[in-house]
Amino acid sequence: MKGRTDQTEIVVGLDIGTTKVCAVVGEVDSDGITILGVGNVPCRGLRKGVVSNIELTVRSIRDAVEQAQNMAGVEIRTVYAGVAGSHIRSASSDGVAAVMGREVGRIDVERVLEGARAIPVDADRQILHVLPREYIVDNQDGIRDPIGMSGVRLQVRVNLVTAATSCVQNVIRCAERCGLTVADVVLEPLASAEAVLSEDEKEIGVAVIDVGGGTTDLILYVEGGIAHTSVIPVGGNNITSDVAAGLRTPMGEAERLKRNSGCALGRMVGDDEEIEVPGVGGHPPRKAARRVLSDIIEPRAEEMFALVRKRIEDTGLLEQLSAGAVLTGGAVLLEGMTEFAEEILGMPVRMGSPIGVSGITQLVQGPQFATGVGLVKFGAQALRDARSPIAPTLSHAAVSAAGRAASRSVSAPIEEEARKSKFFDWLRAAF
Repeated sequence: MKGRTDQTEIVVGLDIGTTKVCAVVGEVDSDGITILGVGNVPCRGLRKGVVSNIELTVRSIRDAVEQAQNMAGVEIRTVYAGVAGSHIRSASSDGVAAVMGREVGRIDVERVLEGARAIPVDADRQILHVLPREYIVDNQDGIRDPIGMSGVRLQVRVNLVTAATSCVQNVIRCAERCGLTVADVVLEPLASAEAVLSEDEKEIGVAVIDVGGGTTDLILYVEGGIAHTSVIPVGGNNITSDVAAGLRTPMGEAERLKRNSGCALGRMVGDDEEIEVPGVGGHPPRKAARRVLSDIIEPRAEEMFALVRKRIEDTGLLEQLSAGAVLTGGAVLLEGMTEFAEEILGMPVRMGSPIGVSGITQLVQGPQFATGVGLVKFGAQALRDARSPIAPTLSHAAVSAAGRAASRSVSAPIEEEARKSKFFDWLRAAF
């Protein structure tokens, strides 16, 4: 382990998923991110990415954090938590700010992003992220980093990600009941993309498809910026349910069969291959052709990728995804899943595992750990932005934090004014 200096921080990503809770501990220093420990436990407290049972979720978080603490040898107090689910929505917005002929500074960027946030949002929803697509300085578009440029008018085009406030608060409440402080709540597919994508893929256009237990999350990058995010309420658990019903076996055994013997493409399975299917309700196990299992899995996988393709086509960005698609999430580990995705989506597809980290990387080498590692990267970037008085540009984490800080700064003068008013009312009544 590296010696800790003043510039070394511990960052913990907490991936609270439908089927598992994963805690990843990273040490952040000038050399990058070093993975120190991982905790990974099953979870039954969520349904389609949303907390449905507080007690079961709290128990899983506590066990995952304890595993990660013991492996890393550090005490975990603060985490960056992931949030997902069909309640996530995305919308486009524009912001404008006057620069008056001087150089664009960080304050100007914060002002124009705050202007982009100023759209009507339902009372039961909150803005989770403000994701810049491009900046425009005096009609010159396609700018990634406007700081230092001269102009009169600064514009920004952003994607606003909103979430149901109750769902976000339930995630925070579960973590707090484990004695943890949530530094930020991050959209899970955004974290996964940070973990598995290269800058070249973002530049030429790529789709990240994060297939979890309860949902399939989609995020599209075009010309280096995030062009679309959405959630499809179909995931690996749907495949497990089909296997349990089709083979008449318990859900736990169906999950085991899916993981160990499942294949998304029937033609990749030999005719003579057999599997043993445990019985349900006291019935003895029986032999079945492995092709039968594949024939159950293939239609559901086809439906899932067809929905993804339809969602991409609806955005009008299909032709701009020159790098193809990257699959992440534990449900994409099935044999033949990548090949099947290529057929349905009509583009190159690869499996995405976390990159850009060191340490005990063998523990996070798999698409199922992409979100956890991405949350650590997200937290590391937030720390770098906090240390730098003049950051080159606002990261996703900084944008989220800036938005929350701005909302607090707006409410603070109002509260102060109210206190003064009450004081003067008391003074007049007294004299």
